[in-house]
Amino acid sequence: MTGTELLKRYVAGERDFHDADLHGADLREADLREADLREANLSEADLSGANLSEADLREADLRGADLSWADLSEADLSEADLSRANLRWADLSRANLRWADLSEADLSRANLRRADLHEADLSGANLSEADLREADLRGADLSWADLSEADLSEADLSRADLREADLREADLRWADLSEADLSRANLRRADLHEADLSRANLRWADLSRANLRRANLHGADLRGADLHEADLRGADLRGADLDFSTLPLWCGSFDLTCDTRLVSQLLYHLCRLDVRDCPEWDKLRHDPRLVALANQSHVIATHELPEVGV
Repeated sequence: MTGTELLKRYVAGERDFHDADLHGADLREADLREADLREANLSEADLSGANLSEADLREADLRGADLSWADLSEADLSEADLSRANLRWADLSRANLRWADLSEADLSRANLRRADLHEADLSGANLSEADLREADLRGADLSWADLSEADLSEADLSRADLREADLREADLRWADLSEADLSRANLRRADLHEADLSRANLRWADLSRANLRRANLHGADLRGADLHEADLRGADLRGADLDFSTLPLWCGSFDLTCDTRLVSQLLYHLCRLDVRDCPEWDKLRHDPRLVALANQSHVIATHELPEVGV
């Protein structure tokens, strides 16, 4: 079926184009609102500027299609293949993209507000400056995706795969990133104010200059994370693993909520300093209570280090 034939039938009132073969069709700026395009072959089709709002595109083949500036608001794209598609500036607000394949797609500056991307494949996708406010990204694959300057405020990214993702200057305020994998992700200057990062994997992540004020990092794995100049005021670090990380020594680390694990670890490090010009510390350093707490540090057993003595 050609694009011209499809449009003629649509104008005549037909809406069922289920399983149609429209590979490479020219449908620029076409009005296909509420069209039934389930399982249709639209690979390499030009749908730039088209109106597909509320259209049914379940399991459609849109590989390499041009959907830039298209209106796909409230469309059903569940299980659709949009790999390598051009969706720049597209409106996908409130669209259903569950289990969709968006790997390597260009979604830069797209509107995905309140979109359902549950378990979608967005690996390697370009989502720079995209609007993902309140989007459902639970369990989504965003590994190696470009999310720089994206707005993800209040988005649900719990259990999402964000390994090596670029989240520089992204807005993640109040986002749910619990149990997400952010290992080696770039979160430089990201805004994570009051974000939920409980039990998240942040190993070797770049969090330099990130805003983590009042963030929930309870049980997070921050081993090797770069926290240089990060603002952690009021953050909850109870149960977090900070081994080999760069906990900042500036006012940005004031008022942390922590536990015995971190306190004993810091005390152990203090007790291992060779202090030459502070007799007050020398006296305090040998306080049995302080020494006992320092020797509770997990680093002693983990790294086979000696206990500090009275």
